[in-house]
Amino acid sequence: MHLNCDCHPGTNTGRRGFLGAMSAIGAAGAVGTVATLAASGPVLAADLVRPHRIDVHHHISPPVWVAALKKAKLDSPPVNNWTLQRSLDDMDRAGVATAITSPTLPAVGFLGPKEAADVARASNDYARTLTQDHPGRFGMFALLPMPHVDETLKEIAYAFDVLKCDGVAFMTSYGDKFLGDKAFAPVMEELNRRRATAYTHPNEPACCVNLSVGVPTGVIEWATDTARTIASLIFSGTSAKYRDINFIFSHGGGTLSAISDRFTTWVVSLPSFKARGFTGESVMAEIRRFYYDTAQVANPINMAALSRMVATSQILFGTDYPYRTSEEHVKGLAGIFTAPELKLIERDNALRILPNLRT
Repeated sequence: MHLNCDCHPGTNTGRRGFLGAMSAIGAAGAVGTVATLAASGPVLAADLVRPHRIDVHHHISPPVWVAALKKAKLDSPPVNNWTLQRSLDDMDRAGVATAITSPTLPAVGFLGPKEAADVARASNDYARTLTQDHPGRFGMFALLPMPHVDETLKEIAYAFDVLKCDGVAFMTSYGDKFLGDKAFAPVMEELNRRRATAYTHPNEPACCVNLSVGVPTGVIEWATDTARTIASLIFSGTSAKYRDINFIFSHGGGTLSAISDRFTTWVVSLPSFKARGFTGESVMAEIRRFYYDTAQVANPINMAALSRMVATSQILFGTDYPYRTSEEHVKGLAGIFTAPELKLIERDNALRILPNLRT
């Protein structure tokens, strides 16, 4: 694992650079809804630190989970060095009112069924303690003992019914299985019944850990693993079947925007997909109803692509703390979107799918 990399910062070239990037993408024929980016007045400096934002991509390190990582030699400095106070300090510097917590990769997929269930349970209890000790500052996406389906179903019931979680946290892949795999159908069925929100985080894909291109695996493969699991969900029919799950994809959907045209033209032209009723329109409808966070993509190039692929209503504020800071995401987005759009991205969109926060 390469979780201790510097995670290249996004480039904030301001509104002029953003519009230039949008023009270039428009010339290339990008698909989707064009976000309204007309100027509506400057974003005030005071708004950058006013506590109103909801961060849907904020990592914590529950002690039991960290101990399991260390035992398996999968720990890293950001995981080991996390503290509650550092989270709160980062939130306060950037006006983040509430952070929805989740552990990062590899979650507990490296453990057997019983140990994965035990670590997930202890981690979720820990996350719930944070929400109780700091009212309004934290919510929680429950860690699931995936890929172990029976244990996952039990933890879903506990997390929602006892802990009152805000949703669940998936990795994009578990070994050679992605989220649309038929083995996970019971999990999707239960989440659909609960009309749950399902946050996803990229994982170290089993297919590609030995590739050597001179950069850490996470630079390319994590973003691509997000696109892989989106393809799995759409083309397995899972997302269409379980339409009451609110899926959130990290990092602006990873490489999805770069290959969306292949999803809507090439794949649907193949006889096997035509026979199952896939069309460019039906695939784009799925892409457009998913949610995408801004973690590590709060820059003009990524946001140009994302805001043309989906409506602003589908973009959520995320920071990837402690790998990046809340402040740099706030400043990056402020140079791109108008004040009304920022209100949606930084708070209102999340309230639609995280009902616990409405109170």
